[in-house]
Amino acid sequence: MAALVFVEIEEGEVKKSSLEAVSYAAAVQEGPTAIVFGAINDGEMDKIGAAGAAKVLHVTDDQLAAPNIMAYASAIAEAMSKEGSDLLVLAKSSLGDPVSARVAIKTGASLATNVVDLPDTSDGFKVKCSIYTGKAFAITALSGEKKILGLKKNAISVKEDAGSPAVEEFAPAHVEADFKVKVTERAKATGEILLPEAELVVSGGRGLKGPENWGMIEELAKTIGAATGCSKPVSDMDWRPHHEHVGQTGIKVSPSLYIAVGISGAIQHLAGVNSSKYILVINKDEEAPFFKAADYGVVGDAFEVVPKLTEAIKKAQ
Repeated sequence: MAALVFVEIEEGEVKKSSLEAVSYAAAVQEGPTAIVFGAINDGEMDKIGAAGAAKVLHVTDDQLAAPNIMAYASAIAEAMSKEGSDLLVLAKSSLGDPVSARVAIKTGASLATNVVDLPDTSDGFKVKCSIYTGKAFAITALSGEKKILGLKKNAISVKEDAGSPAVEEFAPAHVEADFKVKVTERAKATGEILLPEAELVVSGGRGLKGPENWGMIEELAKTIGAATGCSKPVSDMDWRPHHEHVGQTGIKVSPSLYIAVGISGAIQHLAGVNSSKYILVINKDEEAPFFKAADYGVVGDAFEVVPKLTEAIKKAQ
């Protein structure tokens, strides 16, 4: 099975979730090919190679430098044909989801998303997928000749032991219809570390009593290199920007560690964080529902616990 991996770039750097996709593909087929669009920083191609790719198709066309869902789908479908690829692997993301759906239509491929494990090929081709916001799993059988897998973040570890890839310039044909929609403006969520890619997240809730007290959340996040988040009521009250809202109707995160401070743990919030590897809850209410979902819990006043935790971490560093 020949695999192609769509690798996403953010400000010249490869997204970690895409490196996971490369390593996943390499576990299915040794030395898969990756496709990258736009400018990429020095050393980033080596990261793709270290993750397991033997070759990288680099699209340097200025018209494809910025994400274009329709044009990317056409280019990836063409690359699959060029490379003889019957498997496309990519990270599940705001870009990967619409691109994968369009490539599936263009190539007639079967598509599974939120994949969390390597395929089982003992009887056909089956993959394990996370469903119901992480509350259950489904075994999905893909019967098409071509297959597309959208990999859930943190589902597989990134390899770092392969060699440098061969880099080949790739100039896909332009389909005029793909460029009928023009992007006139891009607005990006601000912050040193953005929630969708964060390995560590510190979130606050109404227990912080007001936006003026968010300094201790930001200080803890800065100390451990984490992104900041919040519960829905907090963003609804404009204590924090809406792009920090974590939950079923906000951003769903799957970090290695999620720290919830002063958040009760409503079902809507849990739906956005239950894919986290570990959850630490800090709340003075020992009956808070969040403790039932937590791996670690601290019953105490956040205004006392968080500053002490931050100082202890600084000393340990």
